Amino acid sequence: MPEIKVTPLGAGQDVGRSCILVSIGGKNIMLDCGMHMGYNDDRRFPDFSYITPNGRLTDFLDCVIISHFHLDHCGALPYMSEMVGYDGPIYMTHPTKAICPILLEDFRKITVDKKGETNFFTSQMIKDCMKKVIPLNLHQTVQGDYNMTPDRHLGAAWIDKCRPDILISESTYATTIRDSKRCRERDFLKKVHETIERGGKVLIPVFALGRAQELCILLETFWERMNLKAPIYFSTGLTEKANHYYKLFITWTNQKIRKTFVQRNMFEFKHIKAFDRSYADNPGPMVVFATPGMLHAGQSLQIFKKWAGNDKNMVIMPGYCVQGTIGHKILNGQRKLEMEGRSTLDVKLQVEYMSFSAHADAKGIMQLIRMAEPRNMLLVHGEAAKMEFLKGKIEQEFNCYMPANGETTAVTTNPSVPVDISLNLLKREMVLGGPLPDPKKPRTMHGTLIMKENLVSSEQALKELGLNEHQLRFTCRVQLQDPHSDSDTLHRIYTHLKSVLKDYTIQHLPDGTVMVESIVIKVSSSAEDANAKVLLLSWSYQDEDLGSYLSSLLKKGLPT
Repeated sequence: MPEIKVTPLGAGQDVGRSCILVSIGGKNIMLDCGMHMGYNDDRRFPDFSYITPNGRLTDFLDCVIISHFHLDHCGALPYMSEMVGYDGPIYMTHPTKAICPILLEDFRKITVDKKGETNFFTSQMIKDCMKKVIPLNLHQTVQGDYNMTPDRHLGAAWIDKCRPDILISESTYATTIRDSKRCRERDFLKKVHETIERGGKVLIPVFALGRAQELCILLETFWERMNLKAPIYFSTGLTEKANHYYKLFITWTNQKIRKTFVQRNMFEFKHIKAFDRSYADNPGPMVVFATPGMLHAGQSLQIFKKWAGNDKNMVIMPGYCVQGTIGHKILNGQRKLEMEGRSTLDVKLQVEYMSFSAHADAKGIMQLIRMAEPRNMLLVHGEAAKMEFLKGKIEQEFNCYMPANGETTAVTTNPSVPVDISLNLLKREMVLGGPLPDPKKPRTMHGTLIMKENLVSSEQALKELGLNEHQLRFTCRVQLQDPHSDSDTLHRIYTHLKSVLKDYTIQHLPDGTVMVESIVIKVSSSAEDANAKVLLLSWSYQDEDLGSYLSSLLKKGLPT
């Protein structure tokens, strides 16, 4: 039976650097090519040595599919294509193609221009990489992160009951059951409002797209309703560009946003202004959205350092933080942080975690699995202990795997070919008294299957369908006048064919037959006329031309 092989090169029992190698039908496909935010060395990239120890990846990969523009899913793309070496097609959606190079360039500036790291891709490499990208429509690609709860700007994830051979799912929140979205939003607004009222500052570290727009819409509405005057800022540059693309791709958002767009663009904010780094020292309350979301670098980290010493202030972490980042450390209660240059930072401000993550919780993951009804389930992009817990839950209903990085999971498949049944065939089945087709009660129907488009070898078709090969042979009778015995006539045929067909293998066999390649010739006497011989020729379809030629040759008779 055919197999599907899945090997995580990143995100195997880990969060970050999503990169999954899938081998199916003789093709090798890479799903995502992300970066790990918790490392500053080569560990930040997927381990491509699992594909080949050295040399370019083009000879081993048929294509790369990027699910979305988050850096843990696309951040290593220029490194893979330009530094390791890959010239094949890279597929992603139109919004991802537009936004991906902006995020890559922003991260390159932080890593190379500000931190001074060397083993990293350049601006030109990002441009060269994006030239290899082929944009696709939404329904043609895959989704790496998903949420079963609709947002203010995007709809909920959904999937048909497609019963795939294997479903690969992220499992970031494998053990978390969130409160209702309404409760989380209420708590978020309450915390922000209380901090503003006591004169404190609120820092909300976000990645430029997704949570930033979601929370901006939430605060914009609240500020308008409460008539609040404290300023709200978002860090300039990246988020401005992000909002521009949200306006550009308004048709990809949810129905409410599209309807509102007729009167106004919900990404044109009245109360939220662009942030200048000098504003961080201004007295009085304010709210600032700053990138990146895990406090590992950039503007959000700079603001955090300035505000960390004041207990009136608050930082609200709205998403997951990988191990090794400042965000992960303060969420785990660390109050003394070792910064660059061996300096320490005392954290006195309040730290709150309120999940507005793009990832589904455990309930959402189970909901999606039950929607799809896969034959096998494979978990990636999660912490090992939490994945193990969720795996136990899933295995009560489905087969489930959670391979580590470099570990291959192979699942056997039972190929099913969807076909259209003609109305005449269905009517005939009804006339014969048979029940109508029911997917839950398979039964045999007799008809002729017409295949279109794909042409494969007979060996591959038999292997995929699990069938044994049957030999098809043609037969032909030739009348021949010859006064000799049957054995003498057969010998004369053998001699004649040896002289005519010098490039073919011709054998006179002990069982009274002559063979030319796969063609068998037998001789028998006619019951009515002793001088009349009947030659029986039989051949396989591969030798059809030669068989036709021999029958024509023998019809002309034997030389005297």
